[in-house]
Amino acid sequence: MSSKIYEYSLQRPDGTEVSLSQFEGKVMLIVNTATGCGFTPQYKDLEDMYEKYHDQGLEIIDIPCNQFLGQAPGTDEEIHEFCTLHYNTKFPQMKKSEVNGENELPLYTYLKSQKGFKGMGKGPKALAMSAMLKKFDKDYKNNPKIKWNFTKFLVDREGNVLERFEPTADMKDVEAAVAKLI
Repeated sequence: MSSKIYEYSLQRPDGTEVSLSQFEGKVMLIVNTATGCGFTPQYKDLEDMYEKYHDQGLEIIDIPCNQFLGQAPGTDEEIHEFCTLHYNTKFPQMKKSEVNGENELPLYTYLKSQKGFKGMGKGPKALAMSAMLKKFDKDYKNNPKIKWNFTKFLVDREGNVLERFEPTADMKDVEAAVAKLI
């Protein structure tokens, strides 16, 4: 039986439907991104990972999101241009979308039901994020909402959502988790 994740689809900026079923048998890293965020340099790490593992079955699915302090302004075309110009990204970029709230992508409703929030981790960035999040959502620790841009969901070749990495996660840990599945 195929996994439920393959029932979802996304839209490319040109309106083309992309069914996740086309990635069946591949490892997926699904990321909500932004061009004006403190974590935007993670695009470089994501592209490096994509180049290293794509031929072995890794797909990175980039979903720009402007829900966190308006850090993904601009049109889909402007976002794509920024990413290719500054980070030479080659992985597929989807239409700018919402990941929380009444207009969130159904895919994100599913992802959050599979892997809830477990904390920002340790270290200065994690502490700073936690302090900031308290201002926006006093109950942020106890709900599965996406907290910020560059939250990553790792999906194995069978379509199981294995891990959720918050933006503060070390990208070396993200890559190690990806490498285990490749």
